[in-house]
Amino acid sequence: MRSIDLSTAVWRKSSYSNTDGGECVEVADRFPGLVPVRDSKAPEGPALVFGAVPWASFVAGVKGDALRVTG
Repeated sequence: MRSIDLSTAVWRKSSYSNTDGGECVEVADRFPGLVPVRDSKAPEGPALVFGAVPWASFVAGVKGDALRVTG
């Protein structure tokens, strides 16, 4: 596994994040083929890096409500 330098990443908050600072996910652009993701409440913490295609599938599932947890 290769290391990815995220020190210059420009993070943007998800449009689905609420306004009081909870449940916030940030992603960084400009990493061809990759999507770095982090918790905006812990910006110094670790980031997860996903492939662009699996990330797009995940986002489509979320938008389509396919990943709703019930119970």
